[in-house]
Order: sequence, then structure tokens, then C-alpha cells
Amino acid sequence: MEFRGAALRAPDRPREWFPHVAVAGRSNVGKSSLLNWLFQRKLARVAKAPGKTRTLNFYLVNGSFYLVDLPGYGYAKVAKQLREDWGREVGRYLVEDERLAGVVTLVDIRHGPTALDLDLQEVVLASGLERLVVLTKADKVGRGQQAKMRQQVQRQLDLPRPPLTVSVQTGEGRRELVAAIEDLVTGWRTGHQRGD
Repeated sequence: MEFRGAALRAPDRPREWFPHVAVAGRSNVGKSSLLNWLFQRKLARVAKAPGKTRTLNFYLVNGSFYLVDLPGYGYAKVAKQLREDWGREVGRYLVEDERLAGVVTLVDIRHGPTALDLDLQEVVLASGLERLVVLTKADKVGRGQQAKMRQQVQRQLDLPRPPLTVSVQTGEGRRELVAAIEDLVTGWRTGHQRGD
């Protein structure tokens, strides 16, 4: 995986006709840590303070698809105008970019989906995009609570199957998440060959 640039507006984004898999979640849900852990490389900047990712960050994986780290949402200390710009540009990206194979949405297993998480799910569903919901920080709760939260979130978000659970600390769920992302990319390639 290699970092290929940061951009907010469409003209500044990579041009190659590779599928994109977006990674979204509220501020401080652990997106950057998860990306570094997922690909075993320290590429995404991890910050103690939330709201540090302010652009769409493009990571080329195996020279064949982009993993796109979206700005975290819901962080109040960022200026209102900047939040609105992010929301507008990220919304356009989710709705308009034909290379988008799906959206991996991260939800903190300790709290479940917030109102902003639910808003994002509505945008993803309305766009007709594939969605992959992942419960992060699984090491913070017991096995029983994990199972309960998986069922609860599946019902709440009307998912066809339970969400994945992962832990950057213990390594839980890494193989399953990599496979699920590969499935999104394969599905996009099957239905969206250039020129269709």
C-alpha cells in the first residue's frame, strides 16, 4: 500500500480507472490506526486529537485499487465552514464517483451507531453503494457484549449479515476484513469494466 495523495475536490483526486473502497467513521473511531494495522504499514497519520483527517487520502493497494480514508465526521472543534465543505465534497464523492466499489463504515463497538453514523448509512444506501459495517475496538468489550452488539447493529442498520468485529490491539478480524474488502473490489470489477 502506498500513499498517492490527499484531495478534497474532484479535479485533484487520482485519475486512474481503479476501483475505490472508502473508509468512513466518526472522528476518533480509529480509522487511521485501522488502515495502518490492516496493511501492516505506518502510512496513515494517527493523532491523539480527533478531526485530523481533513481531506480524502488515497492509498493505492497492490497497484490495483484505492483505499480512501475519508475525513472523520462529528468533530465540533473544527470550524463550521470547513465541516460544511467536507460534508459537501465527501457527499459528492459518495454519490458521483463511479469508481466507488463500496464504503467501509467504522462504528465503535462500545457505543453503537450514532445519529451521524445513521445519516451516513442513509447516504450510502441512497447512492446504491455496497456497504461493509465494521465494529472497532472489539478488545474493549467481552465476547457476550460483542455478540449482542453485532445483532443489535445488524437490526438497527438493516444489514443482510452481522457486521464484522475487529481489534487493532489483538488482531481480531483482520483476515475477514481484508477478504471483505477484496470482495467489494471484485464485485465492482465484475460489473464496471471501463467502457460499460
